Amino acid sequence: MSWIFGGGSKPPQGSNNAPQQQNAQNQGQGAKSSKTTIPTDSGYSFDSEALERAAKAAKELEHSKYAKEAFELTKQQEVTNQLSNQANIKQYELQIEQMKGEQIRVQEDERRKTLLEEARMKKAREEYQDQLARQRHQDQLATKARAEEDSLRRQEESIQRQEALRRQTVEYEQDLRYKNDMKLLEARLRGEAQVERENRDVRLEQVKAKAVEDRATWQESLRTSGDLVAKAYHALFADWTRTVRTVAQVGLLAGSIYGVKYGLGVGFRAAEARIGKPSLVRQTSRLNAVDLVKSPVLTARRFVSKPSDALKGIILKPELEARLREVAIATRHTKKNNGYYRNLLMCGPPGTGKTMFVKSLALHSGMDYAIMTGGDVAPMGKEGVTAVHKVFDWASTSRRGVLLFVDEADAFLRKRSQERISEDMRATLNAFLYRTGEQSQKFMLVLASNQPEQLDWAINDRVDEIVEFDLPDLAERERLVAHYYEKYVLQPSIDKRNKITVDPSIDHTAKCREIAAKTAGLSGREISKIAVAWQAAAYASETGVIDANLLDEKVALSVAAHAKKVQWAMHTLPLESAPDATAGSKRDYLSPSVPTS
Repeated sequence: MSWIFGGGSKPPQGSNNAPQQQNAQNQGQGAKSSKTTIPTDSGYSFDSEALERAAKAAKELEHSKYAKEAFELTKQQEVTNQLSNQANIKQYELQIEQMKGEQIRVQEDERRKTLLEEARMKKAREEYQDQLARQRHQDQLATKARAEEDSLRRQEESIQRQEALRRQTVEYEQDLRYKNDMKLLEARLRGEAQVERENRDVRLEQVKAKAVEDRATWQESLRTSGDLVAKAYHALFADWTRTVRTVAQVGLLAGSIYGVKYGLGVGFRAAEARIGKPSLVRQTSRLNAVDLVKSPVLTARRFVSKPSDALKGIILKPELEARLREVAIATRHTKKNNGYYRNLLMCGPPGTGKTMFVKSLALHSGMDYAIMTGGDVAPMGKEGVTAVHKVFDWASTSRRGVLLFVDEADAFLRKRSQERISEDMRATLNAFLYRTGEQSQKFMLVLASNQPEQLDWAINDRVDEIVEFDLPDLAERERLVAHYYEKYVLQPSIDKRNKITVDPSIDHTAKCREIAAKTAGLSGREISKIAVAWQAAAYASETGVIDANLLDEKVALSVAAHAKKVQWAMHTLPLESAPDATAGSKRDYLSPSVPTS
């Protein structure tokens, strides 16, 4: 209601006292002329017109019929204003809460960013510290290395200075010793020269006296010898009967000495050829007195043993077996018909059955076999020629015939055109060629070599037939694996005295086939060593059980060892014997499944 008393607020619009307000305004305009201005001082002023207007308006409102409605309306307006103000207050409070939530979210974001930043800074600080630590460690290592280098350099310099001082000292000592020796030598020579000059006359007199005495002694000796010879001649030829008897006695004595000497030599050589064996022969089936004394049972068993199949226990390719069987049959009929033996050359990699076939061939043909190796000839030097002749003389005394097998023949039967062969080896080779120049009915020569291209051309001329032993193929490997598997695994497992037990879950046929597929490039000897390794592993274990894992493990080790051997062989292969695309040489003997370098 402040507008009644001249306040700045306007009356509410739409009220029912509009006519009263209009009358009040008209009366107020008429009273403008009569308004009184109350003088005011400088600190306070009062508007009387406003007070008068308020009073008139109050009176008019009091007498108006809309006074109560106006009052109610004003009251409702106040209530409405209060409700509006409360709504605004609630809205303000909601906004404040929203602002607080937003502020909290912002604070959380800021806090999260702060934590992330702190973590990043901490990580960066740790990385920086680690980098500093690494740098310090590197600096320490570098400093330590420099210190060690400086120490080593100082030590080397000190050693060099000491060595220089030592050399100077030694040189100085040698110089002093040389000067002293020269002075001593000079003094000694001067003394000897002076003594020589002083004793020259005395020595001349001694020499003259000794010469006179020697001349008299020789004259007396000659005179005495002449008298003795004259007396002996007179005594010898004075009686011719005594002379003839003396000459006959001297002749008989000389004949007896030489007869005994040469007779003993011939008898010893004959006894050595028939009773013993030459030093070059490593192994032989020929009977001798030494073997008879050492092992009489084995010796007697040889007499009752019958010739067996030449290829028994030997597993080779079918075409090679057919050819070797033909050689065995021809050799046996040669002995029966008293014909001439044919010399053989067997070439191929080691462990392919050459030596086994030679022994079996000799037993099948009824001959004695003798095995010698070419590596035993070279160390004999000048005695090699005599040793070779003894071997052939010993072979010629056999009534059954001797199959002479020379293993590693290229060790001493090399080409004579090479400069690396010594004169002793050349003489031994010539002796061997001399004894094998013609076909023989006493011995059959079989040579074995891994490098047949190095044999002398004259040796190749002595060879009548060449047999090449190759590495076993898959079919032969299956037969070999099955053979040795039965020999070293299955048969010992049957014997109760052995502790070997085979896992019953193993399919033996399939396992042998699998192992044969894995052992490509291995020789028969290497496959037999795998079987021996199985047996040894079973004996070494506590249970003695042979299972599939044990079999595969030993096969893998053997295959790896074979690959390493092939690699070594290719690295050590000499240039002059390097294989080419057309010649069957060393590379043919290596495993085709192993890559070579």
